[in-house]
Amino acid sequence: VQLQASGGGVVQPGGSLRLSCVASGTIFSTSTMGWYRQAPGKQRDFVATIGSGYYTQYTDSVKGRFTISRDNAKNTVYLQMNSLNSEDTAVYYCQTYYGRREYWGQGTQVTVSS
Repeated sequence: VQLQASGGGVVQPGGSLRLSCVASGTIFSTSTMGWYRQAPGKQRDFVATIGSGYYTQYTDSVKGRFTISRDNAKNTVYLQMNSLNSEDTAVYYCQTYYGRREYWGQGTQVTVSS
């Protein structure tokens, strides 16, 4: 299983970014996909998840600002991030389980700075 994340960058406070994660080597349409983030000096934290039935969950700090979605035809999960603030600065990782193993993408850096 390989997860390739992209879409990070530098954005001003209040701005938006959309992250993408392309999965291969898994049955994507039946997989629950997640986004996590790790800020400097902190542990990796849950951000959002989307199930095979499109059920979504979010950590409280991003509710109403972030939207997770998926395109099964493209084996891709997205994270639309709006109203970004400095506390959203982190490396963002996509994640999934397959065959009882957990897999992570390589991470994409999001920096919110004026």
